[in-house]
Amino acid sequence: MELQPHFELMASYNQWMNTKVYDVASKLTTAELSEERGAFFSSIFGTLNHLVVADTIWLKRFAMHPSSTARTLAVMIDLPMPQRLDQVMFDDLEGLKAHRRWLDTVIINWVGALTDDDLSTTLSYHNTKGVASKRCFSSLIFHFFNHQTHHRGQISTLFSQAGVDIGVTDLLALIPDEMEI
Repeated sequence: MELQPHFELMASYNQWMNTKVYDVASKLTTAELSEERGAFFSSIFGTLNHLVVADTIWLKRFAMHPSSTARTLAVMIDLPMPQRLDQVMFDDLEGLKAHRRWLDTVIINWVGALTDDDLSTTLSYHNTKGVASKRCFSSLIFHFFNHQTHHRGQISTLFSQAGVDIGVTDLLALIPDEMEI
């Protein structure tokens, strides 16, 4: 099975959903975004920051992959490595939103350059606790996108608690209908 088209779909879905999330977040006040809601990262804003932290960590790891496509992630290398999973990368929604848009563009460009050879290799890295790992690169990319979906699901619930509806969130909305001829 060729995986790259699936990763392209996931990158598009990621960008589409992040746009929706930030559009809804823009309708809330700073107090509503920062309100403790019992989520793992406390608030809507805390969870949005966590997604930027985690994406930054993974993209910096992916930039170290020995493949030629890692060059598309060279922009990530000079970014500081987040020190904690709950680190606040931006303390205002507009700064966070602009960075999120930039990250989503980086992700789309990187995924578009992936090759089957890249996907069939392994990636050696250290987790945030310093534990060394060596895992299948394509499986790590699946994790990367699944992690985003997981936390956006939490954000969707937090939006519901705040009385706002994010609308359709299903990946199915981006999968084209295959009409029989």
